[in-house]
Amino acid sequence: MQNFTHCIPTTVYFGKGQVKAVSEELKKQAKKVLIVTGGGSVKKYGIFDDVIKQVKKAGIEYVELSGIKPNPRLKSVYRGIETCKKESVDFILAVGGGSVIDAAKTIAAGVKYNGDVWDFFIKDKGLFPADALPIGCVLTIAATGSEMNENAVITKEDTRRKLAFGSPLLRPVFSILDPEYTYTVNKYHTAAGVADIMAHVFEQYFSHTPAYAQDRMAEALLKTCIHYGPIVCEKPRDYVARANIMWASSLALNDLIGEGKEQDWASHGIEHELSAVYDISHGVGLAIIAPNWMRHVLSEKTIGKFLEYGINVWGIDKNKDKMAIANEAIDKSRKFFNSLGLPEKLSEVNISNERFQDMARNATKHYGKVGHFKELSEKDIVEILNMSL
Repeated sequence: MQNFTHCIPTTVYFGKGQVKAVSEELKKQAKKVLIVTGGGSVKKYGIFDDVIKQVKKAGIEYVELSGIKPNPRLKSVYRGIETCKKESVDFILAVGGGSVIDAAKTIAAGVKYNGDVWDFFIKDKGLFPADALPIGCVLTIAATGSEMNENAVITKEDTRRKLAFGSPLLRPVFSILDPEYTYTVNKYHTAAGVADIMAHVFEQYFSHTPAYAQDRMAEALLKTCIHYGPIVCEKPRDYVARANIMWASSLALNDLIGEGKEQDWASHGIEHELSAVYDISHGVGLAIIAPNWMRHVLSEKTIGKFLEYGINVWGIDKNKDKMAIANEAIDKSRKFFNSLGLPEKLSEVNISNERFQDMARNATKHYGKVGHFKELSEKDIVEILNMSL
């Protein structure tokens, strides 16, 4: 296990009615709040009203930034930065899913930066925020884990680049996690969220760094998704299922299972290229890509981790042939995503191979090294994309 420093300062209020904590939290640290929302569902289903009631209870002024789209756009971030400066906002409250929270995080960094906030996303520049506005969030979909981590992913429309950056300054001060607020998420996006959670675990689990405790926790999260994923898709108002998936989302990407390990993140690097160009749901893209990444990187060098995965997560007979176990585990992964109603091929979401070479080139150029479990070349990435057609 590698050395690490572990700090997760986010206060999580989990469960029914926990939105009441918003007023007390805002009283501690805000005078004027920017409330960031998405396409309108939080207003349609009453969540926004619940939040505003608490903001008013705290006696806090607020302004709104609505219309944040899935795969959030840089233009929306610029609007948020401008609003914060104009209105002298000192706190940002995100009410929505990962896209809304990521936009809020980027706005928070941009307000305190004299240059273009996109600078932080360009790896070659090596820039990190020196300061940021504090943020809080009220989560409405279980998927990205952004409610408890320091990462943000934004799409720059004109160049069709979807990139990530992170800073400890961007961890939410508090997060409201009420499973009932996810009841209205439709089956397709609920399933995509489950796939996203599992893909986050895969990126940290498939590693050559020995880390027994982290890996057993990772397997528990995967088994939670496998058990409750089908339930939450078929019974959207099942509180126990929604609660388990929501907490798994946070634990999958709050550093807990990845500390002390060399992590991979190749599947995410590939999928970001896809959703930047074609604007598909991130979780859907990962559900298509991840099993094909597994198949591509499986070898005598990597098989050990696939054996752990197959035996410990899927319960495959350990006495079977090793390569048979590994391939069966990959097959089960694919079949599980299919069982949730997610597409298996890029062609099902109207994606052809015309941009594959450009995507592979962009990924390797930006990241330098794509993947650590197995480093991927441009040729490897194109092969995985072609496998996904």
